[in-house]
Amino acid sequence: MPELTPPPRSRARIALAVTFLALYTGFVLLVTMWPAPVDRDYDSAIERLLGVLHRNGVPRWFDYRELEFSANIAMFVPLGFLAGLALPRRVWWLAIFVVPAFSVAIELAQAVLLPARVAAFSDVLANSIGGLLGVFAAFVLRAIVNGRDEKIVARALWEHGVR
Repeated sequence: MPELTPPPRSRARIALAVTFLALYTGFVLLVTMWPAPVDRDYDSAIERLLGVLHRNGVPRWFDYRELEFSANIAMFVPLGFLAGLALPRRVWWLAIFVVPAFSVAIELAQAVLLPARVAAFSDVLANSIGGLLGVFAAFVLRAIVNGRDEKIVARALWEHGVR
């Protein structure tokens, strides 16, 4: 009877995750380390967006601060997701620490190197929440893929009479 082995790790998945992680990290660094706040000249557009949101059921207490907090969460979800996929299976959990540490490093760099930027704990909190949501999504995806792989291996073993 032939001995069946588990399917190999997907090199394509890892290569894609690492490539997109590098590209997205570059994007995050561009946005966060730009010398001036990226929303500086967009006050009227932000006010119009908030007006549209308020007219469509978003409560009035949701203002610029909440919008910025939400945007920071959204910006870091892909970063956490890609980090969770790019790290090897046995150490994927390191993303839980790496993403918040990256956020802290960004805020410290803003405080020290960029006088026009304002470093804030709320940004670290929002970035960390987003990053951790992304890591959780990657964990769920990896669990689904692992479960599928286990079923494929079990079926192949059954079909080949290996018990």
